[in-house]
Amino acid sequence: MHRLGTTSLDDSLIGWKKGVRVLGVAESFEKDESRSFMAGVVMRGDLRIDGFGVCTPEIGGSDSTNELISLFNRLKRKDIRAWLLGGSVISWFNIIDISKLHETTETPVICISYHPSDGIEKYLREYFPLDWEVRLDILERAGDRELIELGTGHELYLSTAGVGKKRARKLLDKITIDGRVPEPIRVARAIAAGLHRDLVVASSNEVTSRSE
Repeated sequence: MHRLGTTSLDDSLIGWKKGVRVLGVAESFEKDESRSFMAGVVMRGDLRIDGFGVCTPEIGGSDSTNELISLFNRLKRKDIRAWLLGGSVISWFNIIDISKLHETTETPVICISYHPSDGIEKYLREYFPLDWEVRLDILERAGDRELIELGTGHELYLSTAGVGKKRARKLLDKITIDGRVPEPIRVARAIAAGLHRDLVVASSNEVTSRSE
């Protein structure tokens, strides 16, 4: 087991076992809703699904990190070796603190995104005048994103906590079949989208039924 405390360590020579467990996270939501549906999928290095959980961060809120920590604790898994996040700015600027996530769960965090950005400070100032500085500080503590090329030939942006970027890339190459979306995130997206679709519809139907 490797629990690395800082990304400054050169861990690039440390490999990942075939059966390594990764917790891939993705979400689905609409801006006019109160909460997002976020799925966490435990997947092995051989791409077998080994469990999953759900949490519901507040849209536009500041509880995403704590929601993910609670999800992790409910899973009661001591064999998860890395978080894999499909972005840290989720649920309409509910920003994940990847350093806190790593330190609290004692599990390295790998966060990926797919598009260049000129920054979000202007949006935080506009939409969250009361706490924009707090949100921006969380994002800046994660450090600069690094553009990397996967073994598939596709590029993505990478930030990490508790694991070096070279070692993180090795894991991404291990669990990305094609394109640039790692399998744990692809599956988590599908689960989150399905839960969002069906549970929102079910809730709407229940409200309609009660009003008739």
